[in-house]
Amino acid sequence: MAEELLLETCDLQCESNGRAHRTAALGCRQLVVRRGQPFALTLRFAGRGYEEGLDKLAFNVETGPCPIETSGTKSHFPVTDFPDESGWSAVVQEQDGASLSLSLCSPPSARIGRYSLTLEASTGYQGTSFSIGDFVLLFNPWHPEDVVFLRDEDERCEYVLSQQGLIYQGTRDYITPAPWNFGQFEDDVLSICLKLLDTNPKFLRDQDRDCSRRNDPVYIGRVVSAMVNCNDEDRGVLAGRWDNRYEDGTSPMAWIGSVDILRRWKKFGCQPVKYGQCWVFAAVACTVLRCLGVPSRVVTNYNSAHDTNGNLVIDRYLSETGEDERRSKDMIWNFHCWVESWMSRPDLAPGYDGWQALDPTPQEKSEGVYCCGPAPVKAIKEGDLTMKYDIPFIFAEVNADVVYWITTRDGSQKKTTHSSIVGKNISTKGVGRDSREDITHNYKYPEGSEKEREVFAKAEHEKSYLSEEDEGLHLKIKLSEGANNGCDFDVFAVINNNTDTERVCRLMICARTASYNGTVGPQCGMKDLLNVALAPRAERRVPLRVLYEQYGASLTADNLVKVVALLTDQQSGEVVLAIRDICVQNPEIKIRVLGEPMEGRKLVAEITLTNPLAAPLNNCVFVVEGAGLTEGQQVKELEEPVEPGAEAKLRLDFVPHQPGLRKLVVDFESDKLMGVKGYRNVIVAPLPK
Repeated sequence: MAEELLLETCDLQCESNGRAHRTAALGCRQLVVRRGQPFALTLRFAGRGYEEGLDKLAFNVETGPCPIETSGTKSHFPVTDFPDESGWSAVVQEQDGASLSLSLCSPPSARIGRYSLTLEASTGYQGTSFSIGDFVLLFNPWHPEDVVFLRDEDERCEYVLSQQGLIYQGTRDYITPAPWNFGQFEDDVLSICLKLLDTNPKFLRDQDRDCSRRNDPVYIGRVVSAMVNCNDEDRGVLAGRWDNRYEDGTSPMAWIGSVDILRRWKKFGCQPVKYGQCWVFAAVACTVLRCLGVPSRVVTNYNSAHDTNGNLVIDRYLSETGEDERRSKDMIWNFHCWVESWMSRPDLAPGYDGWQALDPTPQEKSEGVYCCGPAPVKAIKEGDLTMKYDIPFIFAEVNADVVYWITTRDGSQKKTTHSSIVGKNISTKGVGRDSREDITHNYKYPEGSEKEREVFAKAEHEKSYLSEEDEGLHLKIKLSEGANNGCDFDVFAVINNNTDTERVCRLMICARTASYNGTVGPQCGMKDLLNVALAPRAERRVPLRVLYEQYGASLTADNLVKVVALLTDQQSGEVVLAIRDICVQNPEIKIRVLGEPMEGRKLVAEITLTNPLAAPLNNCVFVVEGAGLTEGQQVKELEEPVEPGAEAKLRLDFVPHQPGLRKLVVDFESDKLMGVKGYRNVIVAPLPK
């Protein structure tokens, strides 16, 4: 009788499999592979080798706490001659004495997550089971039959593999890129992402059902969207806060990457990390989804509407000086960020595959939970509001009308409607380059076009089309030069009288500091002119000087000043309103990299920032990080205050540990200048072979 087969070692070939599956950046301490794609392993037997015909080999894979074959979380499959496309399979590649090389493959619809792998070897009636180890299975955008398949290799590199990016902030007139370190392949991040899936309430309620649905990026997207915020008391990752009071945590403006946030969440026992705002929620969700293999990107919508009652009209109540008269729940955010993930939607009628909007910022509940999406971007563009998930809310974010109710001193209300100010310059980082890609056309037809009207009618809402006629009075707000933090600057109310008669008007122009979500602070500049004479067919410019000594103390870390101008025709009582958000620019952070960037070789970065204010900066801190460049975050507190006109300086040593294009991302914080960002691209040469 033949002696039984005894397994001595198993080599999971983490390094070569990692290269083949584009997971090498996760390190070679664990096997991480993508579904639907074969991976190699080598079995070495003690004593005798494997004999075909005599020995039977089979594998078991299991994922989740209660693996069940019918749930797709457990599979038993024999070693065969040909791979099985529909399920798990194992095929002999070559035999060398006691060594046997095999190729294992999962179906392209397998559940993602951490798996255990065991080998069953039987000779005659004797059988033995050997534990081989664990591996992690991810979505596979490279596999044509995976629902997250993305055809273009450059796009896969950007939306799955790139660990750094730019998130667009500022205002629609002054779009600013903020660097972000996604870091989805940094140490611990994958295990934290899997922990996030195992912390979600759906898993805790029904582990078998939750794990059985982890083959579906639609399901995973909803879980991630809900778990990145903590509003359902579900031990989510981030607590949101928008009131400029962040003393018991970190200001949302100070973060420069997701890795630090995710590590803090894990380190402190899944307690929410304080604090996030929309771009932080979106960036962390983007990290988690890229890590799991779902192509994802952060997008920014300017003048984003938050329509709480679903009527596609945002009502704002203002006094004549631009103050919020009464707190309306409907808001217009300067910008709002969410995530788009690429997937097909077999759960919907054909035609809705491609980019799906997912919004982890807690705003409204969806099926009882603070999450939003995935909503097919095509359905938003076409006004198909009944498609899953949450399309009416996102449709309003990019399409709502805005009605301003102006309460005059005598208590009467004047109404002015703006139908084309919401949903502007929808932006994301370009593929393979540090420039902005405008994707507004994905969300809406051109403003005022017949197609846009059709979509609105289909959305079953009436839309009053305000024709931008040339007749009447027109009002715009212009900025002279750039507005630099620490300096005074001028804004102008530009009035056009497009009629054949002289008009006499009252003009009020008022500036207030503001936050990006639309709330305004104290006044920092005001003019009230009672008798402004406007000649027929003429233009008039009225300046307002905004002084640093008036805006400096109340400027939030969003660096915004909201200017409201109100023109009232003395004779007819007609009112014209113009609103503009001015972005006050922070000083530039200069970054010089000294030395030849090479894997494993020390580099020096010299980082400087000049204090533009007339007062010293106290409690100055530089924070520097970069995936593949620094080991985690480098935090450096400056010992001395930085005097007016002087430089804050930092010299940092670091050793790049991954080749390729990397971003060194810098944040500067102080008592008077906050959330100042800078970055430098570093191309790291690989170690010479």
